[in-house]
Amino acid sequence: MSLTDKADVSTFVDLTQHEIEALKTRFNLADAHTHQRQSVSQERIVSRLPELWHESESKQQAHFERQFVDAFFRLHQQPTARAMDRTLLSYSASVSTMVAGMFLKQRGMSVQLVEPCFDNLVDLLRNMQVPLGPVDESVLHDKDAIYDRLVESIDADAIYLVDPNNPTGFTLLAEKLEGFAEVVRYCVDHDKVLVMDFCFASFALCDEGIGRVDIYKLLEESGVTYMVMEDTGKTWPIQDAKCAMITASRDIQEEVYNLHTSVLLNVSPFVLNMVTQYIEDSIEDGFASVRDIIKTNGEAARTALDGSILEFQEPVVGTSVAWFRIKPEHLTATQLQAVLFDEEVYVLPGTFFYWNTKEKGERFVRLALAREPEVFAGAMERMRKVLERYEG
Repeated sequence: MSLTDKADVSTFVDLTQHEIEALKTRFNLADAHTHQRQSVSQERIVSRLPELWHESESKQQAHFERQFVDAFFRLHQQPTARAMDRTLLSYSASVSTMVAGMFLKQRGMSVQLVEPCFDNLVDLLRNMQVPLGPVDESVLHDKDAIYDRLVESIDADAIYLVDPNNPTGFTLLAEKLEGFAEVVRYCVDHDKVLVMDFCFASFALCDEGIGRVDIYKLLEESGVTYMVMEDTGKTWPIQDAKCAMITASRDIQEEVYNLHTSVLLNVSPFVLNMVTQYIEDSIEDGFASVRDIIKTNGEAARTALDGSILEFQEPVVGTSVAWFRIKPEHLTATQLQAVLFDEEVYVLPGTFFYWNTKEKGERFVRLALAREPEVFAGAMERMRKVLERYEG
């Protein structure tokens, strides 16, 4: 790419516009989608694609939906959700989020969304004219103080959280259900709707110290009004073929279902069939194909950037992104991102993640880790050379 072809990134209004530009860049460390190659067992799935295609033509849609939901919730160790049969499928997490936003708008509800988070959640809610305010992630950090901090911080009708959070890797579930149970207790006591985005939850499965517990059992037994989104889009290298889900509490299920059917009929049976094979593969290999790539590239990033002007922010859950603080106070994320872009390395500035207080985001950049290790190593080498300009 020549310099004359480069876009003026200062005009971009959201993170997705940055990610679109990054797709044209040699070292794309922007989007958290999966860009690594297939594992050996995944290659066997690819070789079966014609077979899966014809199988998808020969059986009913309902068969592939049941097969997918069963496999997904087995992988994620969610037996309650698996048995409820209330999960609605869509072809992207943005569609599921849109349905949640439509519900809030239809009810005339305001919502407080965690900050920082990926800004398309903000854009979707604002575009639907849902009254929106922030709740700082730090409110959730001390499980013994969560309830009181929420009492102090929340004045909206609904709370919208992301777990594990993108970009920080924070989770309420590090100590099983204790922190999450406090959020649920608060919502029940104060008649709040709880909206949860678990789209990065697969990485908790990759972390032996975290794992997953039966979240839906707690939700159902508590009586809280809730909507939960889950996704496959950040987990397997399948050319952005994916399926997202929204599951609602029984008291609002019919209303959410009616909104969902106004948006789409179904997800492609072929996509459901194919994604199910990847889920079963991860059940078989204990998530090794996903975990190994993230671990390898995460270690490469920490090693390459150690001692540089960037300080790795240790997550509670190691997801497919790495969050770094910029140490020199005079250097902003906007400036550093532009300099790296000039050298064909594309990272995301923290400004859009801190959607309500962009100045806080000027202290951070995010790197995506789901890349072929050889490519990622080249990106780290290039990035370290750029950062050396600011040392000494």
